Amino acid sequence: MPKAPENLREFAGLLKVVEFLRGPDGCPWDKEQTHQTLTRYAIEEAFELSEAIDSGLDAEIRDELGDVLLQVVLHSEIARQERRFDIYDVIEAIGSKMVRRHPHVFGDVVAKTSGEVLSNWAEIKAAEKAGKASAAKKAVLSFDIPVGLPALIRSQKIGEKTKKVNFDWTDAKACWPKIDEELSELKTAMAEGRAEEIESELGDLLFSVAQLARHLNVDSEQALRKTNQRFEKRFEKMQTLVAADGLDWAKLSDADKEKYWKRAK
Repeated sequence: MPKAPENLREFAGLLKVVEFLRGPDGCPWDKEQTHQTLTRYAIEEAFELSEAIDSGLDAEIRDELGDVLLQVVLHSEIARQERRFDIYDVIEAIGSKMVRRHPHVFGDVVAKTSGEVLSNWAEIKAAEKAGKASAAKKAVLSFDIPVGLPALIRSQKIGEKTKKVNFDWTDAKACWPKIDEELSELKTAMAEGRAEEIESELGDLLFSVAQLARHLNVDSEQALRKTNQRFEKRFEKMQTLVAADGLDWAKLSDADKEKYWKRAK
């Protein structure tokens, strides 16, 4: 039976734990996992970390960071066992990338604003992918955005990409005519009962609103997530108020529900 490492504050201790979990005498579940079966957990842990950050609770953030780190170590251990790469290759790769993409820190490039940093980052990344010295030589825009990202995040990233090739609205105010246009088209589709077009027009409206959020420097995914949380808390309080008054929710009129909704605010 494997013996747990004595010092679990060291990174090496975590590596040894995961190695044992996938070893001959390890955990049956852990030994069965592959990159493919673990993908869903990597996504889930990233979302749980996001929620923990929103909570502002250090203990929650610490624990969720650990869960994200575990995913990195698990994937690296799978690759090590298959003699493809190991965790140190992963560390070296990201370290090299950070040095390479921060020439304003580790080189002679000057970047005084975060905007300049992001612009340089995009050029270096594009040059790396194209295998050329300059991103300007790249003829075709490649979105290169993970398909598994939430739709709102993906919409904003699409806008960020097209902005780099001068296909974007000039500012937030310039987004409004497009939003009004898409809203009008959605209303028309609804009035005419065209189900497929309703979905399409609603998607166009959401995409346009995501671009407005981008121009306002607002993370649309985070904004909606916080709104969801506010709604949930307010609705729960609303139901508590109804129960405290000895009323049956199922028998409340819409007008009464609206009154309790306002009280819960």
